[in-house]
Amino acid sequence: MTDTPERCVRVLLAEDQGMMRGALALLLGMEDDLEVVAQVATGDAIVAEALAARPDVALLDIELPGRSGLDAAAELRERLPACRVLILTTFGRPGYLRRAMEAGAAGFLVKDGPVEELAGSIRRVLAGETVIDPGLAAAALSAGPSPLTARERDVLNAAADGSTVADIAGRVHLSESTVRNYLSSAIGKTSTRNRMEAVRAARRQGWL
Repeated sequence: MTDTPERCVRVLLAEDQGMMRGALALLLGMEDDLEVVAQVATGDAIVAEALAARPDVALLDIELPGRSGLDAAAELRERLPACRVLILTTFGRPGYLRRAMEAGAAGFLVKDGPVEELAGSIRRVLAGETVIDPGLAAAALSAGPSPLTARERDVLNAAADGSTVADIAGRVHLSESTVRNYLSSAIGKTSTRNRMEAVRAARRQGWL
């Protein structure tokens, strides 16, 4: 009489680079207890695909076309709370880690780790653990929280493409004078000279 195999862990994989996505799916599929049940290349496809495939773990990149993995993680927490989210990214920035935890992610890893570590992390987050890259955790603690308010982040994001104050105001539904105030405050908090420098500085820290 043979033992009945345990149910495979169902994994959703969100990665915009096709070669990387295919390699991850292949490597994870070689694990006896893991099954990649869905793959998406854009952030705005994550939630709909997760609701259809019902994965146990969603493995999400952060910088994706259409929508960030962090925004999708926050919605998954609301709409599919049984699904655990593990962030896997090239960009190991302290601010990203803090935002991921605030969005309800159960883990945060950078892509340069071995696949065995990734497979083990998937199992650990499904078991209820929180898995964080140790070096990044230390950096996040030393960096402290983001000094930017939610509105300052919104305005900086809207300014990233070089839009005028009037365009930014229309996009974020604020007056032009309020936009200028938020931009000035963000420039001061990032110790930069202008809005574009502030955008770059905030992105380096993972605050945007």
